[in-house]
Amino acid sequence: GGTATTLDQAQAIADRIGYPVLVRPSYVLGGRAMEIVYDDDSLRAAMEHLAHFGSLGKEGGLSAERPVLVDRFLEDATEVDVDAIRDEAGEVIIGGVMEHVEEAGVHSGDSACAIPPYSLSPETVEVIEQHTRAIAAELEVVGLINVQYAVKANQVFVIEANPRARRTVPFVAKATGVPLVKVAARVMLGATLAELRTEGLLRPAVNHSYVAIKEAVLPFSRFPDADSVLGPEMRSTGEVMGIDTTFGLAFAKAQLAAGDRLPAEGCVFMSLADRDKAVGIDAARRFLEAGFRIAATSGTADALEASGIPVATRVAKVGEATGTDAVELISSGEVQLVVNSPRGRGARADGAHIRAAASVHGIPCLTTAAAGLAAASGITDRAAHELRVRSLQEFHLGLDNDHPTLPL
Repeated sequence: GGTATTLDQAQAIADRIGYPVLVRPSYVLGGRAMEIVYDDDSLRAAMEHLAHFGSLGKEGGLSAERPVLVDRFLEDATEVDVDAIRDEAGEVIIGGVMEHVEEAGVHSGDSACAIPPYSLSPETVEVIEQHTRAIAAELEVVGLINVQYAVKANQVFVIEANPRARRTVPFVAKATGVPLVKVAARVMLGATLAELRTEGLLRPAVNHSYVAIKEAVLPFSRFPDADSVLGPEMRSTGEVMGIDTTFGLAFAKAQLAAGDRLPAEGCVFMSLADRDKAVGIDAARRFLEAGFRIAATSGTADALEASGIPVATRVAKVGEATGTDAVELISSGEVQLVVNSPRGRGARADGAHIRAAASVHGIPCLTTAAAGLAAASGITDRAAHELRVRSLQEFHLGLDNDHPTLPL
């Protein structure tokens, strides 16, 4: 990557590292004004936007003090968050390794994530933990540190390290039963992890088997005119957590808590970018096995049928004279779930109309194929198991008592 204050400088960086690139201001939080760009025209538009965005600041437009960061962007990578604590004696404990459901490129505040990782190999998790310990030691952190990674083809890339607490800490603490904030505060005041372990604050982990899912609460039901597509700019206004014995059940609970109840039957409408079709095929196969009908746009339908997945309804492009288009199908009440991912930078016209129609009619809309696959797992597990309530303490202590059925 590199830093740029002019289009020519940004173009030179993009020519050197190759598209796609992530373009972002160097002076904001929450992913504000970040963009993923795929070609020269998109880069030019992004730099013009950022020059105007920068001019709104007190110091004027772009400058050496307010440059734009241009970084190589890894497509189809899995993002991972790690929260850890290091004491002044140099010991590091890993609070939690969180695998994101949505691929890298969706802001971590908007992405669902799971503890423990549900698809990473033990070898990859070990590499991530080793990197985290090494980074914490090199930075001489005393207290909390968060490191974000991207994993692609079993190769681990470091995105960034934050020697501070992040929004994930309360989730990790609830998921694991370890009071990370209390531990970190004691460590910052001079206690060692060994001392806290002797006190009982760092109790040994119980041999348990459960999954905790953090899900973002998104505001789109309140703002039906806003496009619900997720990207590098954070959109969420809160978080919820689901916990259960399988990934699917935990994900279903998290969706329920976030206000997006997953359907048990009906029709799933799918319209996917080319890069998402492989994962989308896996999701569609799971939906089909769960008894759902599939409706799809022509390109997605071709990919599904080529993989042996029957498509019940082929949908015309929005505004075409012949056939029912996606907006009409969604508005008719025939669709119970929408899986729509945008193509390239920004929202394709059809995609924006599809997502807006889903929002207006209160239909759950997932904007990544990975989220579609997770939803299919949730629907499948819910069909096979009854949702039950257990307290966090029961999960943490490994108790196995009778529990009431969750009223639905």
